[in-house]
Amino acid sequence: MRCLWSLLLCALVGFFASSCEEQKEHTAPAVNPADSVAMMTSYGINTLISDSGVMKYRIIAERWEVNEVLNPPRWIFRRGLFLQQFDEKFHTETYIQCDTAYYYTVQKLWHLMGNVNVRTTDGLRFSSEELFWDQNRHELYSNKFSHLVTPERELQGAYFTSDERMTHYKVTNTKGSFQSEDALNKKEDKNNNEKADSAASPKRAPAQPQPKK
Repeated sequence: MRCLWSLLLCALVGFFASSCEEQKEHTAPAVNPADSVAMMTSYGINTLISDSGVMKYRIIAERWEVNEVLNPPRWIFRRGLFLQQFDEKFHTETYIQCDTAYYYTVQKLWHLMGNVNVRTTDGLRFSSEELFWDQNRHELYSNKFSHLVTPERELQGAYFTSDERMTHYKVTNTKGSFQSEDALNKKEDKNNNEKADSAASPKRAPAQPQPKK
């Protein structure tokens, strides 16, 4: 009888031991400080952005993420961005379009990537695969091949820098063509001189036919 109870007790101990080993805790992994979730994700964005109480930009985007957990904090536009810039009188100055954009809110730095195109109301056109816009320094720059077209010239090169309004710019390692101001002035002076000579020269009377002998 004692042997029977001993066998039964061993069987029960083995059963509970195996049951405890098979149990698993269904818990999620610990949150890593590097993990981040956007505090706001919006779709179909068409909004105005102010700076120091003045309307400066219009943002049009398919998706806009605001993430304050990442270091540094940033806005993320994964599906493209169209940005319209205004002057102090709310007149449009510049249009900017790209495939992907990041705005670092602390540094006030835009990082535009993929088919970056800039258009100004003065007729300037800029295109590149990457463009940085530092709002603290009021500067635009790119370390990738850039193509610049204005009503007077066309330039392309490996490095580009400009002020925010694209009125003073520089392209290094350039190649292109343009008409300098001196050449334009010389051409204009030449045309004016030709007009003056034409007006000053007397008109020759038509030749009279000679009588036949």
